[in-house]
Amino acid sequence: MDTRFDLFGNELALRFAKRFANAGQVIHSSTLPKSTQELVSLRASQINGCGWCIDMHTREAVADGESAVRLNLVAAWREATVFTEAEQAALALAEEGTRLADAHPGVSDETWAQVREHYDDDQIAALVALVALINAANRLAVIVHQRGGSYEPGMFAAALA
Repeated sequence: MDTRFDLFGNELALRFAKRFANAGQVIHSSTLPKSTQELVSLRASQINGCGWCIDMHTREAVADGESAVRLNLVAAWREATVFTEAEQAALALAEEGTRLADAHPGVSDETWAQVREHYDDDQIAALVALVALINAANRLAVIVHQRGGSYEPGMFAAALA
């Protein structure tokens, strides 16, 4: 399967990507822990089958010091002991917010209460925005067959500079 369209090689797509990245910078600069941001992005990307985003977020997390054990267990986080309660709440929100098209009823009251217990309003705003943004990024990459395997940490930021 070849990449259908180069999102970084088209002027309109590149202008969009820069604005998209600026939205991501708001989240990145928030007080939502960077490790939580990467775990949430990785989990949503796994659900959506986005190889490009799985590659990116795994490598960025490793570059930021995340352990291989935690990254390997993200897909089965409910069956793992390596995530904090706060991270579990964020991962539940990511899953429920990502599975909207799967006849899922949305984010449950139980998950929302767990998120409220562990995060302040700014962190919740960042978390909700992150789930929306990573799902949009997954769709962009999957539609054009942007394949994973060649990403290097910082590559996305450099491409948009």
